[in-house]
Amino acid sequence: MIKDITLGQYSAGNSILHKIDPRTKIFTTVVYIFFLFFIDNFFCYAINFFVIFFLYSRCKISLKMMFNNIKPILPILIFTSIINLFTLRDGKIIFSFLFFSITDRSLLFIFMIFCRIVLLIFSSSLLTYTTLPIDLTYGIEKILKPLSKIKFPVDEISMMISIAIRFIPTLISETEKIILAQKSRGVDMESGNIIKKVKCMIPILIPLFISAFRRADELAIAMESRCYRVGQKRTRYKQLKFCYLDLIFLFGFGIVVSVLVLVNWFL
Repeated sequence: MIKDITLGQYSAGNSILHKIDPRTKIFTTVVYIFFLFFIDNFFCYAINFFVIFFLYSRCKISLKMMFNNIKPILPILIFTSIINLFTLRDGKIIFSFLFFSITDRSLLFIFMIFCRIVLLIFSSSLLTYTTLPIDLTYGIEKILKPLSKIKFPVDEISMMISIAIRFIPTLISETEKIILAQKSRGVDMESGNIIKKVKCMIPILIPLFISAFRRADELAIAMESRCYRVGQKRTRYKQLKFCYLDLIFLFGFGIVVSVLVLVNWFL
């Protein structure tokens, strides 16, 4: 399951989302995630899923890549849903057993939380799928550039975000290799109780931490050898420019948000 995680990977393509400015994509993604926490209507979530599936299909990103990022958090979602299902007592009781009861409001609350988290992952994954890590870094740097007037370390923050996104697939691949190596040495990670499974994680975490620190050291040496200095002004070969595709995308995004606001307000 670890090797199927595609968060942070770039999927090459020729769609409109691949061509528009990364600042436009970052802005709309942040606004969309913020907007998700204010909708509480079934039809709004249905429209959201339809739009997300449409964008993924236009970008030619497979459903397998789309749903792979849900697998790691699925057990957490199920566990929290079960806890909330029996602890929220507001609303009309639908089912009751001993000290536990399920209400209509608890079901609605679980449904909304589940949809919000899934849509949040889908939208953020779409941003990384359609944007090169270097362009994503430059976009974040440009958006935060006004904060440099108050001595905010914009360049350093954007570089850290870029490195974190870039090395997510690398660490996932490294984890998969370590697991296979430990299994070949006879480590049983499948059977046993929860305590035994937790203990089996130690032979995985220690080599992973050592590998991560080694890669960080190699990256620091590589950046120094290329004359990277903190706080120094740097030039770029590729400059970001807004075009008509950005206006079209922003116009479409505004229409979708307006429709969702109206549907959520009236229904």
